[in-house]
Amino acid sequence: MEKFLNDQIIEQVKGVFNDTLDHPVQIIYFGSQSRCEYCLPTRQLLEEIIPISDKLSLVIYDLESDPELARQYRVDRTPGIIIAGLDREKTIDYGVRFYGMPSGHEFNSLINSIIMVSQRSGGLDPESQQFLINLHQDVLLQVFVTPT
Repeated sequence: MEKFLNDQIIEQVKGVFNDTLDHPVQIIYFGSQSRCEYCLPTRQLLEEIIPISDKLSLVIYDLESDPELARQYRVDRTPGIIIAGLDREKTIDYGVRFYGMPSGHEFNSLINSIIMVSQRSGGLDPESQQFLINLHQDVLLQVFVTPT
């Protein structure tokens, strides 16, 4: 299979990761053996990203074979990607999810999400952080991107 990331992109991402990653990040991937056109390429892309930094790790699950974990992580479609913190052996789920293949402009969003989780920061100003601290109800925030 042809690589998604050429040497120039790998070196750019490596430089950014070396300068910005503070804490370990675990990428959790949910794929499917059936009816998932982008599962294999998405997994391959993640497998190309992981070796760029020793602060990254990848765990791979199948939505049908691992339904309990899929429910636990609230993943209901594939390919599903969770960007989580890792503290020793404990996974810290910040709720960051990607569905579909994060290519094109979404690749930048994936890299930025990895950085924010590693820094344990959402990049919000103190006023926004305080607002969220005082928010006592669940909020579902979804961002949809179309390749047009």
